[in-house]
Amino acid sequence: MIPRLADETLRRLAKGFPIVALTGPRQSGKTTLARAVFSDKSYVSLENPEEREFAERDPQRFLLRFNDGAILDEVQRCPALLSWLQGLVDERGRMGDFILTGSAQFDLISGMTQSLAGRVGRIELLPLSASELARVDKLPHSLDKMLLCGGYPALFDRAISSDDWFPNYVATYLERDVRQLIAIRDLSQFQRFVKMCAARSGQMLNLAALGADCGISAVTAREWLSVLEASYLVMRLPPYHRNFGKRLVKTPKLYFLDVGLMAWLLGIRDATAIETHASRGALFETFVVSELVKQRFNMGRPADLYFWRDNVGHEVDVLYETPMGLQAMEIKSGHTFASDWPTAVRKWQSLAGNESLRPIIIYGGEGDYERESCHVLGWREL
Repeated sequence: MIPRLADETLRRLAKGFPIVALTGPRQSGKTTLARAVFSDKSYVSLENPEEREFAERDPQRFLLRFNDGAILDEVQRCPALLSWLQGLVDERGRMGDFILTGSAQFDLISGMTQSLAGRVGRIELLPLSASELARVDKLPHSLDKMLLCGGYPALFDRAISSDDWFPNYVATYLERDVRQLIAIRDLSQFQRFVKMCAARSGQMLNLAALGADCGISAVTAREWLSVLEASYLVMRLPPYHRNFGKRLVKTPKLYFLDVGLMAWLLGIRDATAIETHASRGALFETFVVSELVKQRFNMGRPADLYFWRDNVGHEVDVLYETPMGLQAMEIKSGHTFASDWPTAVRKWQSLAGNESLRPIIIYGGEGDYERESCHVLGWREL
């Protein structure tokens, strides 16, 4: 197992909450991490038909088997358990009693909100970050290889290529998770929709245009996109909510949460093809945004990332609030610093004034230095 940065957060939450929920996409390492951190606890997968039937038929007796608590895997498969867990953990009064994992946000989060409010600490686990790979010397040697592979653990702890793993992952996801969440009559149409979303990663989200390209309505496109979000495959990056003297766009941007999956859906099968691919900039931007989200999720924090764009096209790729002020971040896939890169953040700084911190530019080269009043970081240093 590759050590995860979320390990410390998981242990911290277990000291303050009777239940800890570990959510994230399928195959991101949730079960592996939970079993490694809480190796003394019993483990039950509710994907097991016998266990699930027992939990549905008699949830009270099912839970009373675990005097020392347990890891309940894929708990969204039996949402009735959550209300019974409430009474049990209240009676016991023990912290870190039960560890729940799940890969479908809607069912699990709605159940926790209704039944376990105040009793559950939640952490979201995405695929491996670049820093986690670097710590065990498994970070790909080139940026293009990183963009091709992404961060799913199976690609780094098994002898399997991304070209073999991703098609099976997508097929399994379509067959299992999608059909559990919504009734889709034409899976091939949904698969086309997923690929069209990949082609739009890093762009403003236009549901009407997206639906039209896939032969579906904007309403259906919104519903299907919600399924991808619920399964932790994509996210919407909202525009920053404060106005700095200009009219701002109010439409979110769409990003995949794993750049390797995005690359595979775009039909990229070889790292050498990425160097000249039309979507290289979007791939790199997706990689950086997903890395920033992983950093926050691993600390148990919400993403709280935004972008800024005014009505005449000035744009800052990422914006986030800090105790010291607002941090602007530009993302550039080029290998060599260009003098026009700070233009957008300078425009934003002129509007933000004293609230703005020194801008950060993340680029496709390597290094950590200052240039033109900006902090410049290479992709490895991120």
